[in-house]
Amino acid sequence: MQIRDSPATWLEKFPSARGARQSPVDIVTSRASSGCAPPLKWRYSVNHTRSVVNPGFCWRVDENGYESELRGGPLGSNVYKMEQWHCHWGAVDGEGSEHTVDGRSFSGELHLVHWNTTKYNSFAEAAGKPDGLAVLGVLLTAGCQNHEELDKVLRLLPFIRHKGDKVTLADPLDPARLLPKRTAYWTYPGSLTTPPCTESVTWILFKEPVEVSRDQLAMMRQLRSGEASSGVEAMELLHNYRPTLPLGNRELRDYGN
Repeated sequence: MQIRDSPATWLEKFPSARGARQSPVDIVTSRASSGCAPPLKWRYSVNHTRSVVNPGFCWRVDENGYESELRGGPLGSNVYKMEQWHCHWGAVDGEGSEHTVDGRSFSGELHLVHWNTTKYNSFAEAAGKPDGLAVLGVLLTAGCQNHEELDKVLRLLPFIRHKGDKVTLADPLDPARLLPKRTAYWTYPGSLTTPPCTESVTWILFKEPVEVSRDQLAMMRQLRSGEASSGVEAMELLHNYRPTLPLGNRELRDYGN
């Protein structure tokens, strides 16, 4: 599966991509209805070994089964566990986020992917269910200062330049420090933004962007979409985001100011 293929081709290969609950979407703030729910809460393990991988279409951090917890907000009484987190970006600063806000694109977007441990026995099982996954989305803006916590991963990118490359991150890292200080968010029912585009995601997109440096974004663009052993220099990953799709009749809710 080549996720670098045009998203237009996904409609032919992955039936879910034709659904009415696809992501990402443009967040039209005037359309969002105010919601009331228990606070969104998370707890992540800091001191454990993680894997940093190049699957050919992004960089990804696998949590390797360690304990974590996401609950509250639109998730009801269900408890979710983080499986992995990854990033989307563009060829230039100011584009690269999958979601847009009133038509505005951002320089990237982090996705922290969780699965419903209350109802399902594995990530694979949960990924096929309408309430199986919850993804925290963090919009990224370009600035001058390195994001210190994210840099623990990004300084390893030269070692996973090609598809299939994998390294171990042994340094302590707190995923909670990837999230904005302000916890207001929008939420709606959606899908995975890469094949198979399964409609199983409760999206929680934070309103406040997080700043990363222009140098850090440039490092992401140096990753390659092919294997080193292919004999041909693989293309750089300059844009790995899916265009926005219609929200349709889905409810977009707004929590916090």
